[in-house]
Amino acid sequence: MLNYINLVGRLVRKPKLAKTDSGKTITTVTLAVPRSFKNMDGVYDTDFIDCTCWDSVAINTHEYCNVGDVLCIKGRLSSRLVAEEDFNKKKLEVIAEKITFLTTRKKEETEEEVDE
Repeated sequence: MLNYINLVGRLVRKPKLAKTDSGKTITTVTLAVPRSFKNMDGVYDTDFIDCTCWDSVAINTHEYCNVGDVLCIKGRLSSRLVAEEDFNKKKLEVIAEKITFLTTRKKEETEEEVDE
């Protein structure tokens, strides 16, 4: 049996770092991943997938990635129960074990865009 996922998509928002109570570094990124087939209207739909990064993967992603960058995330699916009002809801998430930066913009380019 194998639990492995490989995603390629564009980063939706700038990653923000956080620390857990135990001192681990974490960030959650959202990838916009286009589907490989068209829907009934002839348009490619896009899935928005949340991925959780830990420790050095989280730090590197936060430091080097910006909105619109193309990333390849290799990892695994994980399920957990999330408590909501009167019931528990199962949540699936991608745990990123390795991230490859396929395209990134230089810091100067992103700073110039903000200044304009």
